[in-house]
Amino acid sequence: MSPTNLLLLCGGGGDEHAISLLSANYFETSLAKLDQVNVLRVELDSHGQYTTKDGHRCELTNRKEIRFEDDSIAPWPVDYVIPCIHGYPGETGDIQSYFELIKLPYFGCNSEGSSNCFNKVTAKMWFSALGIPNTPYLFLNQLDDDAIEQTQQALADWGSIFIKAASQGSSVGCYRVDDAALIQTTLTDAFQYSPYVVVEKTIKARELEVAVYQYKGQTVATLPGEVICAGDTFYTFNEKYAANSKATTQVVADVSPAIAQQIQQYAIKVFDGMKLRHLSRIDFFLTEQGEILLNEINTFPGLTPISMFPKMLANHGDDFSAFLHETIMAGLSAEK
Repeated sequence: MSPTNLLLLCGGGGDEHAISLLSANYFETSLAKLDQVNVLRVELDSHGQYTTKDGHRCELTNRKEIRFEDDSIAPWPVDYVIPCIHGYPGETGDIQSYFELIKLPYFGCNSEGSSNCFNKVTAKMWFSALGIPNTPYLFLNQLDDDAIEQTQQALADWGSIFIKAASQGSSVGCYRVDDAALIQTTLTDAFQYSPYVVVEKTIKARELEVAVYQYKGQTVATLPGEVICAGDTFYTFNEKYAANSKATTQVVADVSPAIAQQIQQYAIKVFDGMKLRHLSRIDFFLTEQGEILLNEINTFPGLTPISMFPKMLANHGDDFSAFLHETIMAGLSAEK
C-alpha cells in the first residue's frame, strides 16, 4: 500500500487560533502512531496565508496539492486533510466547502452540518425540529429599540439572561446579564461579533458533555462528563483554556443511569438527525429539577491536554489513533 499524504491544517486566524494549534499537537501525536501516513502540518493565519512548521509559505491548490512560494521545493500532493481549526473558518463550514469543491476528502463534519451547528439560530431551530428540549430563547436580527425592548422583557420574565452572538464559538461574544441597565451596551457588544444575536434564559444547571463519534459502523455516545465551574459562573473562554482556570472536569458525571441514558439518546438523535459526521462534542444542561436541555454542539471539539473529548473516548474503551485511522481509510476508499 502506498503512503497517504495527510495535510494537518491548523490555526485559522480566528479567536480560537491558539487553541487550534494545541489540538493539532494532539493530532500529530496520534498520527505518529500510524504506519504509511506522511504528515505535513500547515498553519493558516488571519490573512489567509499558509505556512509550514519550518516557515515555508505555501498554498493549497485546486489540484489537491501544496504548492510552495519557493519554486525549488516540489509541490506536495494531498490525499486527505484534517482541518484542525476551532471556530472560523473550520467549524463554520467555510473551509469544508472548499474541500468539497475540489473533491478533497477530509476529517470531520461536512460544510452544511458545521454551518448549521455553529450558527446558534439555525442550531436551535434544528434542536426544536428534532424534538430535543433546549433552553428558552429569542432571536434578534438587528440592534434597534424593538430588540432592546424584547430583551428587557425577556430579562423581566426570566430573571437572568445570556446574550450571545449567533455566529461565534461557544464562549465568544457571550454575556450573562442580570441588570436591565446593561442590556443596550451588551447587545452592542454582541452585535459586533455577529449580525444575529440569541437571547437565552439563564439556566441554573449542571453542565454535562458527551463525546459522539462514528466508529466501526456505529454512532457512539459516551457516558456524559461534567464541567464544574467555580461559584455561580459560566464556562467562559478563559475558564476553558487558561492555565489558572478554576473550573474542574469529571470524565464521568455523577448522574443516574436513566439520566445518562437519556442524554446519550438525545446526543445520538441530534448527531444523526443533523447528518453530522465523524465526531462532535455535544453539551447539555441538567437542571435541579432533573430536566435535560441541549445547549450546543461543537463539531470540531478541542483536543488539548485538558479537553474532555479524548478523555471520554478513552474512558469508553476506544483508542483515538485507531478511530482516526479507520476514519481516514474510509474517507480515502470513498473517493476511489
